[in-house]
Amino acid sequence: MFDSLWKNLHVATMAGGYGIINNAAIGIKDRKIAWIGKAEDLPAEPEKLSEYVMDGEGMFATPGLIDCHTHLAYAGDRAPEFEQRLQGASYEEIAKAGGGINTTVQATRELPEKEILELTIKRLRSLFFEGVTTYEIKSGYGLDLHSEKKLLRVATAVRDELELRVQRTFLGAHAVPPEFKGRAEEYVDLICGEMLPELAEEGLVDAVDAFCEGIGFLPAQVRRIFDTAKELNLPVKLHAEQLSNLHGAALAAEYHALSADHLEYVDEAGVEAMAKAGTVAVLLPGAFYYLREKVVPPIDLFRKHKVPIAIATDHNPGTAPVLSAVLMLNMACTLFRMTPEEALLGMTRNAAQALGYLDVCGTLEIGKAADLALWEIAHPRDLCYFVGVNPCRGSMVGGEWHPFERE
Repeated sequence: MFDSLWKNLHVATMAGGYGIINNAAIGIKDRKIAWIGKAEDLPAEPEKLSEYVMDGEGMFATPGLIDCHTHLAYAGDRAPEFEQRLQGASYEEIAKAGGGINTTVQATRELPEKEILELTIKRLRSLFFEGVTTYEIKSGYGLDLHSEKKLLRVATAVRDELELRVQRTFLGAHAVPPEFKGRAEEYVDLICGEMLPELAEEGLVDAVDAFCEGIGFLPAQVRRIFDTAKELNLPVKLHAEQLSNLHGAALAAEYHALSADHLEYVDEAGVEAMAKAGTVAVLLPGAFYYLREKVVPPIDLFRKHKVPIAIATDHNPGTAPVLSAVLMLNMACTLFRMTPEEALLGMTRNAAQALGYLDVCGTLEIGKAADLALWEIAHPRDLCYFVGVNPCRGSMVGGEWHPFERE
C-alpha cells in the first residue's frame, strides 16, 4: 500500500496552527504523503502496509522547514564592514562610500562558477542539517548579464544535483553596479530590455525581486521591472520598507506579489494592501538583529489584517550572515514578540505560501510532498525555545530519508 511507513511519531501538521497528532503514523507513496493520522486508525498492521516500516522513536515530525528568502550564492565576505558598523558607520554610509553590496559584487564576478557552487552548497548544508528542505536562492551579486546568469545557474545546479526544491529568484535590481554609478535609469533599461528577457528565455528564473529603498531602487523604477516580469509571466516579490517607507509594500500588492520582505517601516495602508492582494509578509529577524535596528515590524497590524507572516534567514554576507533556521525561530519570538506557533508557521505553511508552493509543501497533509523533519523534542514550541542546540535528527525530501548523526 505504501512505499514506506513511519510509526511511533508525534506530528505537527502545521495545517492550521500546530495541528498536533500524538501517536501518529505517516504512509508515503510516490514521494508524497498518502496517509497521515493516529497509528490506531491505520487500515492494517504496519508490516502489512509496507515492506519498509520505520520507527520514529517518539520524535516529533514537522513539515520540512522552508527558507523563503536567501542570498546563498556569492563569493567573499564583509567582515570588515561588520567592524565598521560597530565603530559607528551606518549601512547606508558604507553603501554610499562604495562598499556594501558592490563589495560582494566584485568578489562574485571574479570567482569561477564552480567555486561559487561549492560555497553555496557548503552554506546550504548548514541549513539542511537543521531541517530545511525547501529554499529560495536569489541572484543579485552579479549585476551584469554574464554574472547574474552564473548565479542563477548555480541555483539551478543546487536544485538538480541535490534534488531539493529551490526557487531561483532574479534580483538584478539589488544595487546599481559600479559601472552604472549615477545612471540608475540606464541600468533599469538593461534589466528590462536585455537581462530579464534573456534569463527568462533560457529558463533560469522562477521569480523576480527588487530592493525598493533610497540606496536601492525607487518605486517608479521597480514598477518598470515588475511590468517586464508581468509580460514574461514571472511572479514578483519585493524588499520593502526595511530602512524607510517608500510605500513598496503597497506597490508589491498592486502587482499581487508573492511577498513583501523586511517591512520594519510599513504603515497600515501598506498592510491593508497586502491583505487584499494575498501578499505574504516575510520577516527577517537576522538582519534586524545584525543591523541593530530599533523599529520592529508591525506584528499586530499583520495579525489585525490577517496577513500571513513568514520567517526566513535572509542569509547574505553583509547584513545577515546567518545559517541557522532554528535561531531565526527564536529571534522571531524574542525580537518580534511572535508566538512559537506563529514562528513555526512562518517557516512552514506561510513560507510555502511566500514562494507560491503551498499546494506542494509547507504542511503535512495527504497529497503534499513527503518533505519533513524529525526532531528530538517534547513539543513543537521547543524549536523556538532552545538556542545553540540542533534537535533535528534527520530530514525527508520527497520520501527519501536522510538521517543525521547524533553527537
